[in-house]
Amino acid sequence: MSDRMSVEGSEKRPIVGSRVIGPVDPNVHVELTVILKRKGDHKEIAAIAASDAVEERKHLSREEYAQQFGASMDDVIKIENFARTHHLHVDRIHTESRSIALSGKAHDVARAFGTELKQYEHPAGGTFRGRTGAVSVPSDIAEIIQAVVGLDDRPTARSKHRRLEARSLPSALLPTEVAQLYAFPQNRGANQTIAIIELGGGFRHSELRTYFTEVLKLARVPTVVSVSVDHGNNRPGVDPGSDGEVLLDIEVAGAVAPEATIVVYFAPNTDRGFLDAINAAVHDRHHRPSVISISWGASESNWTEQALTVFSEAFEAATALGVTVCAAAGDAGSTDGLMDGLQHTDYPASDPNVLACGGTRLVRGESGPSESVWNNGPENATGGGISAHFPRPTWQREIRVPNANPGGPDGRGVPDVAGNADPVTGYKVLVDGDYASIGGTSAVAPLWAGLIALLNEIRKVNVGLLQPLIYANRAALRDVNKGNNGAYFAIVDAWDACTGLGTPNGAALAELIRR
Repeated sequence: MSDRMSVEGSEKRPIVGSRVIGPVDPNVHVELTVILKRKGDHKEIAAIAASDAVEERKHLSREEYAQQFGASMDDVIKIENFARTHHLHVDRIHTESRSIALSGKAHDVARAFGTELKQYEHPAGGTFRGRTGAVSVPSDIAEIIQAVVGLDDRPTARSKHRRLEARSLPSALLPTEVAQLYAFPQNRGANQTIAIIELGGGFRHSELRTYFTEVLKLARVPTVVSVSVDHGNNRPGVDPGSDGEVLLDIEVAGAVAPEATIVVYFAPNTDRGFLDAINAAVHDRHHRPSVISISWGASESNWTEQALTVFSEAFEAATALGVTVCAAAGDAGSTDGLMDGLQHTDYPASDPNVLACGGTRLVRGESGPSESVWNNGPENATGGGISAHFPRPTWQREIRVPNANPGGPDGRGVPDVAGNADPVTGYKVLVDGDYASIGGTSAVAPLWAGLIALLNEIRKVNVGLLQPLIYANRAALRDVNKGNNGAYFAIVDAWDACTGLGTPNGAALAELIRR
């Protein structure tokens, strides 16, 4: 066997509390994705669309991006030869995202990537195929590989929603009412496409039709399309919890932008499925979404370095293409649900190329709406904090929030913006035949995605990365200055690690992008 080298950042640790229950059947079919390194320069792509002035940005087309920054065909051929040598099949080559899907028997896959695959039992009762340590490949191809994902199929992310039965909750709001309270513009998202990433669950078109026509009284039902990624499918009724996430995302985004096309990318809840779904949306030449909504995530500390790298590169590609990515900041307060005594941020919300969406409690009143930080307890509160992985981006250079972890880095602050998320004042939605009030920051991501679709329609050109614009024009958001998410407190007239710059003033944002 030739000399081998480890793939940088590929080290995996077992899930805390999991245990090995046996070896993986050597003949079981395993699918994985190899991500190649870019053929273009990192600094060059980082400079694209980085201008603080939106009107000066020069977004690439998907075709231009593929030509400049996709995979080198010489590198693709090397991986094809590697696969053939190790009895693996090449299932798919996607040069835009630099990804090559391979498959084969577990025995051959493990030998090819220098690892041992075992079956684990999850603390919650499930099982998964796992590995520990680093992945290795022959040294003659190591320099062209950025990551290998899919060898381990443990659950990667959790949805960020909280559900209450709606019948006894008169304070629940329709998404259209929330949009009105935030003064969203009155256009309807025509000629826009909103992508939604889902790692489980499903929807029924008949139920969406009932919700949009009979509940929201919309004259037109949004067009909703499902796309299968890595065998993920629209499967309503199999996982009611995930159905709640899917229906919440579609019904909120569709209520805000009813003339937009909504494309839902269904993928398995693994690092491979999650990444492939994001890349499918970012590089989709048929549907061409202008904004992506993600309501799934996990603490930064749960991700491998290679996964953080390739996910971040996918979001960097979205920025270069002028595609805005909105992600939920988490629903377990400043610890992100971890019990190690430290504060954590959730990924992908902590990525600088993602608009991180925090949560508030929105209450209607005779003198107008009032808001505070959403915090109903440690496992029922908006996420937010300081990233331990990503440095502070230039457009956050003026913010001043000390890291609650002693000696922690001066990293990227989360969230950027916020919106109604408390399930008590949440969104009245229809899920599997029942009405419920659903909140969580996973409601805020599609809310902002719908708003951005409206802004793109007004501007007729994609806004793309929104943060440089709003950090330079904070008056376009409504400051939230009451409450905390655990370690971080709301700050008057300033960014904070609970609600970011604040909640949307849709009219002000529309005026801002018209300049």
